[in-house]
This record gives sequence, C-alpha cells and structure tokens, in this order.
Amino acid sequence: MNFILQLLLLTVGFAMLVKGADFFVDGACWVAEKFRIPKLIIGLTIVAMGTSAPEAAVSLTSAAKGVADITIGNIVGSNIMNILVILGLSAVIVPLNVPKSTVRIEIPFMIVITALLYLVGMDGTVTFFDGIILALCFLLYLGYLFYSARHNPEEAEEEDDKVLKPWQALLGLVGGLGLILWGSDIAVDAATEIARILGMSERLIGLTIVALGTSLPELVTSVTAARKGNADMAIGNIVGSNIFNILFVVGLSAMIIPVPFASAFLVDTLIALAVAVFLLVASLPRRRLNRVSGALMLLGYVAYLLYLL
Repeated sequence: MNFILQLLLLTVGFAMLVKGADFFVDGACWVAEKFRIPKLIIGLTIVAMGTSAPEAAVSLTSAAKGVADITIGNIVGSNIMNILVILGLSAVIVPLNVPKSTVRIEIPFMIVITALLYLVGMDGTVTFFDGIILALCFLLYLGYLFYSARHNPEEAEEEDDKVLKPWQALLGLVGGLGLILWGSDIAVDAATEIARILGMSERLIGLTIVALGTSLPELVTSVTAARKGNADMAIGNIVGSNIFNILFVVGLSAMIIPVPFASAFLVDTLIALAVAVFLLVASLPRRRLNRVSGALMLLGYVAYLLYLL
C-alpha cells in the first residue's frame, strides 16, 4: 500500500514540475516583455532555462537533502534518455533533418562538456570551483546563442499566441515557481522511498524514473512535433536541453552546495558521451537522422536498461 502511495506521489510531483515550468515560463515572458526585454533574449534564456527547470529543481532539492545519487543520476540519465529515447522515437516516426550549425557546433560542444563533466567528477565531487568552470562555459554558450540568433533572426524568434492579463502573469510566475519547488520536494522524497521499498539504489532511480519524469516536457514536445511533421527542430532542442542540464543545472547546484559524484556515475557519463558521439556520427550523412538510426537508439536504451538492472 505504501508503494502505491509513493508511486502516486511521484506522479503528482512530476505533474507539478511540468505544469509549474510551463506556468513559470509564461509569466516570466510576460514580465520580460513589459520591461521591454527583446524577444530574442527571452527565447534564448527564460524559455530555454524553463525546459531545464524540472531537472534543476530536482537536482538542487536532492543535493540539499543529501540524496546525491539522484542529483547526478537525474542529469546523466536525462541526457541519455533525451537522445536515445526522445530523438530515437522521433526519428522512427519521421526522419529528422539536422541543421548545419547543430552538426558543426552544438553537438560537438555537447560532446566536449559531457567529457568535462566526466573530468570534474573523477575526484568524487563537483566542487564550487568546478561549478564556476561550468558556469563560464554556460556563459560562453549563451554568447554563441546570441550571436547565432542575431545572424539568423528567423530561427531565433517564435510568435507567442498566449495573451495574459497582469494577474495571470503574476500568478503564473509565483504559482509556477511554487509548483516547481513543491513538486521537486515531493518527487525526490517519493523516489527515495520507492528505492528503499524496492531495494533499488538511488543511482538507479535517478538514472531511470526521475530522469524520465524530468524529461517529460521534451518527450511530449518532440513526439508531438514528429507526429505533426514539424520535428526538424527536435535535435536542436534536445541538444540544447542536454547542454543546459550539464552547464546550468550541475554548475548551479555545485555553486550552491558541493555535489558528490559517485564512481559508478563515471561509467554512466562515459555512456552519455558515447551516445553523444553516436548522434554526431549518425547525423553526418546528409545531415539527417533516419529511421534506422532512431531504431538503433531505442535498442541502445533497452541495452542500457539491461546493464543497469
């Protein structure tokens, strides 16, 4: 009975994270526009960070509660799942075109920072100094985004058809943040209790169940876009999310509190690195991710689950 209750609480926590991030982004965009912040900057910062809000909230909450394995497991697991499951499933539904800049710059950058995560974790802790390094890389990435967007403005902006009243924006901002924080607290506690009941390690829970829950926004968005035939942007969005997860989430977490990095995660990080390299190799021919590559990704995730179990 307790297991069913914790599973229900975990589901509720994930739902709060997803909706909270959605509400927060809507409210933040309205406030930013009222202060006449350019839509370009809104799209590249507030909206992009909003998609990483579930990972950030769960990782920070886990670190604060001393559940270290969920902190790193959430990020590494999400990055592996984003590529193998989300892009794999999207590519099986419809082959994905890969923008030139994604192949030449963004995927290689994702590979480099994944290797950097491995290096900073080798000593067993992601320290404050490591967090500073990740934060500087994050600023470098934001600088690239601004530069790229100004030279390709048609790709940088999206029309927002949501017209909010002031009270709706304020409610979304405050309520969304509250849902994110409360949902992360519920999700971490439930995941920890489920791990205890099933005799599973916090590492396994973080790499699978928690990673899936915090990747729900990307999963729903990418698969829906693929079904509607608008999936060409999927790879760029997923690669950007993975970069944000490492640089923004892990970097911010480490700057607030040192994040323990268990030696077992070194293997998982190497797998995340290998998965990123596979994405680059699979995307190089004709800058296209075909159904065969998508199927191989899904099979790769099944193999990864068997390894974990």
